[in-house]
Amino acid sequence: MAASRRSGAWERRGLVLRAQGQRPWMASHSQMPHAEVIEGSRLRVYFTSRDAANRSHIGWFVMDLEHPGEVLDLAAEPLMAPGPPGGFDDAGIMTSWMVTEAGRRRFYTIGWNVPTSVPMHVSIGLAEGPAEGLPRIDRRLAGPVLERNPSNPFYVSTPCILRDGAGWRMWYMSGLDWAWRDGKPLSRYDVRHAVSDDGIVWRPDAEPCLGLEHPGEMAIARPQVVADPDLWRMWHCYRGEGFAYRIGYAESADGRVWRRRDDDPLCLAPSEDGGFDGEMTCYPYVFDHGGERWMLYCGDGFGQGGIGLARLRKGALA
Repeated sequence: MAASRRSGAWERRGLVLRAQGQRPWMASHSQMPHAEVIEGSRLRVYFTSRDAANRSHIGWFVMDLEHPGEVLDLAAEPLMAPGPPGGFDDAGIMTSWMVTEAGRRRFYTIGWNVPTSVPMHVSIGLAEGPAEGLPRIDRRLAGPVLERNPSNPFYVSTPCILRDGAGWRMWYMSGLDWAWRDGKPLSRYDVRHAVSDDGIVWRPDAEPCLGLEHPGEMAIARPQVVADPDLWRMWHCYRGEGFAYRIGYAESADGRVWRRRDDDPLCLAPSEDGGFDGEMTCYPYVFDHGGERWMLYCGDGFGQGGIGLARLRKGALA
């Protein structure tokens, strides 16, 4: 499939951070950004980076939406490091989402293991810390809150979590299978939905809510859901044979059944001008602040290019 390069709804605001060895745990990659407002237009952005041994760590930096190319503060130490030997996150830990609940920051994380038959196994964990002040978090549970199961037989990853009334809802990536092509293992994955009473014990739906649709398509990842008054909106990234990740868009009336709109201007394709996102756009995080809608996202090489910022043009949702 020749994926659309249209991205007219978004105004790119440029690169905001690229891991280049600023810290020992930041040898490469800047992935999975999500943010909280500190004051005014200043944000604390949580992200994942890799050390020289390719192990993922969680960190944060502070930026100003009015001056996005300036890093105002950067964590000296990782917020979280890989877990103990044998743990579900002993090969690396990533951040995916944060919810403030009962005076606590609740982080939903991604734990990495290295199995013997395929390159990786990932599952979803939970860490918590006080909501006030500089972030300090610890693992809430020693094991994952969502692991492979009858509905997700291979792995789960990249959760987005929202409160919905008295309950919780999660949209996440689910592995479909592993296959070998040209001697290399490749995995396919789509997006699933789950509900919970407490945000800890989850009940996954049996069927995908956003599935693979195009010939040669391999993967849909990092669903990011916004509950607008008129409908549910999801930004995600998708890739396949012959094209790298680009950010897509979908809509839903109930948050469970989604319609993909891969040619909608609300998608964000790689930049036609090159730069850090000239080949790939991935791992979106969409949020509202100051009466505007913003997107943090990752660029080339699954985030090796860095984290960028875009602003939705006025009237794009009309």
